[in-house]
Amino acid sequence: MRGRGTLRRSALAVTRGRGFAWLVDALDRATRARPDALAVLTYHRIADPARSQHLYPGLISAGPSEFEEQMRFLAARHRPLALGELLAVRRGEARLPLRSVLVTFDDGYRDFAEDAWPILKRHGIPVVLFVPTAYPGEPGRAFWWDRLYRALSSAEPRTLETPAGTLRLVSGADRLSAYKRLRSLVRSLPHEEAMGLVDDLCDSLGTLSAESAVLSWPELRRLSSEGVVLAPHSRTHPFLDRVPLEAAREEILGSLEDLTREIGSAPRVFAYPAGGENPSVARALAEEGFELGFTTERGTNDLREADWLRLRRINVGRASTLALLRAQLLPWWKGSRSNEGGSRIPNTCPSNTLLQSDRFLERPGPSRGIDRSGSTADTNLKGRVN
Repeated sequence: MRGRGTLRRSALAVTRGRGFAWLVDALDRATRARPDALAVLTYHRIADPARSQHLYPGLISAGPSEFEEQMRFLAARHRPLALGELLAVRRGEARLPLRSVLVTFDDGYRDFAEDAWPILKRHGIPVVLFVPTAYPGEPGRAFWWDRLYRALSSAEPRTLETPAGTLRLVSGADRLSAYKRLRSLVRSLPHEEAMGLVDDLCDSLGTLSAESAVLSWPELRRLSSEGVVLAPHSRTHPFLDRVPLEAAREEILGSLEDLTREIGSAPRVFAYPAGGENPSVARALAEEGFELGFTTERGTNDLREADWLRLRRINVGRASTLALLRAQLLPWWKGSRSNEGGSRIPNTCPSNTLLQSDRFLERPGPSRGIDRSGSTADTNLKGRVN
């Protein structure tokens, strides 16, 4: 395990070098765009870790300045795609533009509105925000990984006996190591057992409950009116391959119904929470009339042979330099079929930091925003993952 970590760090160091950036730039400029090639980027949070120390920092995809750099590149060198355009391709009504990239965000964290959306608007880039709908409007409800992280990072120094073994909670490195071991255990268990374990651990540590960091329904309605496409991401964010099939179906449909009730309409487009899916879950999605399903399997998609209910995405983490992101967008890079999903490059953090209607789906131009009616308006606004 230590050898793999060393190799990974060495590989990351290479991607930060000028030579790698030069090579990727040369390949990008020399390679012809491949027809029917779709890249889908996955982000979770855009934030400075110091501003939200009670939240698990591993879900921060980039800081605001790095995200700005990435979006500036996408707007200049690729074709940012709106969900409505992809649905038209799915239905055989249009061809996919060359160098198409769809930007998606999972989980609906509040920093999407504070930090990510202003940058996306500034560069005229459409976005899909996948919302786990049991969390908006519930200020006392937090994701299990944030609850666990806060409990471990804020507990008094101690030794903790757990099903994952005896864990030290003294230094920041101890606490991060304990979190990772317990997170791996939680992910390996059936959903109800896993959530019971998280409850027990948080209760035993006796720390304050984590507060929700998810956007409220009024905030989501405002984002929708400004052009953000909101789509289902289940209700409670379980691994859908770790719950009974009927429970998975209820999570899928419940999320769609919540969005329709609160926003007015929602596309039949779904992102599997943490990539948890199997053939039975994908079949349930098809039976309920969903047109697109997004996994956490890393890579790009050749739409001539794609499974529309298991589209790959490229998870963007804090280790993802612009050069590395550009390399993963090269037209001949398909990635892996790893069951882990997301980027194999982890999000890094310091150890001491502990079908909506068409009016929502139009693509803004390079310096134009979208209003609820769909007309454009000039604006001066410039591994498995959770």
